[in-house]
Amino acid sequence: MAVRLRLTRVGSKKNPVWRVVATDSRSKRDGRVIETIGQYNAQTEPSTIVLKEDRVRHWLDVGAEPSSTVKKLLRTQGIEVG
Repeated sequence: MAVRLRLTRVGSKKNPVWRVVATDSRSKRDGRVIETIGQYNAQTEPSTIVLKEDRVRHWLDVGAEPSSTVKKLLRTQGIEVG
């Protein structure tokens, strides 16, 4: 099973809030997730990024591949992506 760290959309219509999740790469964007490891809200000024750093590092250590957007979020939070 290939695990990806990616965003899944929650929130109401025209008010998106994104969760950072670990999920099977074959599942749908808002489909089944393995674990929720953070939250991202671009609607606030400045954008709100909340991550469980220990869980992010765990998933990266076991081989999870972050999406390009999640990779950018991790860099802004100072988490080094291999």
